[in-house]
Amino acid sequence: MLIISQKPYFCKIIIKLTEMRRNILVIFTLFLFSDLFSQSIEGSWYGVLKIQNIELRLIFNIEKRDTSYYATMDSPDQGAKGIPIQSVSFLNTILKISYPQASMEYSGVHMGDRIIGTFRQAGQSIPMNLTQRAPEGPKRPQEPKKPFEYYTEEVMFKNEKAGITLSGTLSLPSREGFFPCVILITGSGPQNRDEELMGHKPFLIIADHLTKNGIGVLRFDDRGVGKSGGVFSTATTLDFVSDVEAAVNYLKGRKEIAADKIGLIGHSEGGIVAPLVANNREDIAFIILLAGTGVKGSEIILAQQELIARATGVEEEKILKYKDLNQKIFKTIEKEEKNPELKNILLNLINTTSGGNAPLEVVKQQLDQLTSPWMLFFLKYDPAIALREVKCPLLAINGDKDLQVPSKVNLKAINDCFSKVGDPDNNFATKTNSDVTILEIEGLNHLFQEAKTGLPTEYPTIEQTISPKALNIITDWILKRVNPK
Repeated sequence: MLIISQKPYFCKIIIKLTEMRRNILVIFTLFLFSDLFSQSIEGSWYGVLKIQNIELRLIFNIEKRDTSYYATMDSPDQGAKGIPIQSVSFLNTILKISYPQASMEYSGVHMGDRIIGTFRQAGQSIPMNLTQRAPEGPKRPQEPKKPFEYYTEEVMFKNEKAGITLSGTLSLPSREGFFPCVILITGSGPQNRDEELMGHKPFLIIADHLTKNGIGVLRFDDRGVGKSGGVFSTATTLDFVSDVEAAVNYLKGRKEIAADKIGLIGHSEGGIVAPLVANNREDIAFIILLAGTGVKGSEIILAQQELIARATGVEEEKILKYKDLNQKIFKTIEKEEKNPELKNILLNLINTTSGGNAPLEVVKQQLDQLTSPWMLFFLKYDPAIALREVKCPLLAINGDKDLQVPSKVNLKAINDCFSKVGDPDNNFATKTNSDVTILEIEGLNHLFQEAKTGLPTEYPTIEQTISPKALNIITDWILKRVNPK
């Protein structure tokens, strides 16, 4: 504010001082922006994406080569790392990052040690600021801390059939000894050896608990993930079967492992893999299905979508509408799987049903997933066929709040595989198995956490990674089979 003195000669001095202050302010502002422009945008930038009750950590790793910028994205809570970003620009303090394949973009203003910006995906805009200081991860009180009270070893083994090398961790009660051992088999999607997702490491917790109770554990990165070779995107469930068989062969060559006491624990899709491995060979001592499916993949997806939609408050009319569309999609895939025009046929079906209102990029991304080799196998595969042939001891458990593999329908289907008698008229050739245990555990979700709703959005908000009750059931059941009295 300009204050004019009652004396005229003061007026001129004050005006000059004011003009000087303005000039100083302009000069200072120029220096400030010059300083900002000169700062490097390179390095790792951390942000937290808040969607409803979910908090997902995102990391953009930016580097400059010559005059161009490049970046990868990590999503630690989803177990994703090194996702290549297709477009990065940084001009006049404005950072723009674009990943059209996922209909995702981020734009923000670089302000020294912060970037103030917005994350956009599929029509949604969410404020998200970035900083070069890594935020603290969620509290996970069950995660063991080094040094462990048991022996661990980084191992590598070859899948000769696939021509790839897989990498994992072997945990043993002690360095010297002779132990039963289990192989942990991950669920669907690219998973590392800890089956890391939503800030949780379920397989690390299971391995820790079992090893402390005298049982060795081998867990390994999926092919194409972490330190394992191979390509994940083109693999099917049958490829994962061969990877697990390679793991069995590796353990049988270790002097510390009791070759007749090697078992398999499969979570979700891993529960499909385990029976197939057990049926391929006679040296599997037992298998455990943690929410492993007993019905066709298409049926699981339909039930999953319906339950999750209803639990999130979607109107019943819309639920039935989406269910009808998905049924039509799955029937079309089953009929036209070998047709090279399958994607276009599905695109026309979706456009017709939605009135052309569905975002094209999002639809194309979903079609890529629906027509991937893995999904085409999963949709039509019936796990009951392999389950009926299982001869070794089997434990199947589900949480009653599991919305991804609905407990009652799933456990009944598994139970039916062992309770019916073969009938030549309908080609039902069940092998009898006298050691089958099927349990529903109250209050647990798909990850076997103690949960309120069972919704996937709840997973990262729960500090517990896996219920001690589930851990004890698994451990006690194994010990009774490897150490019978």
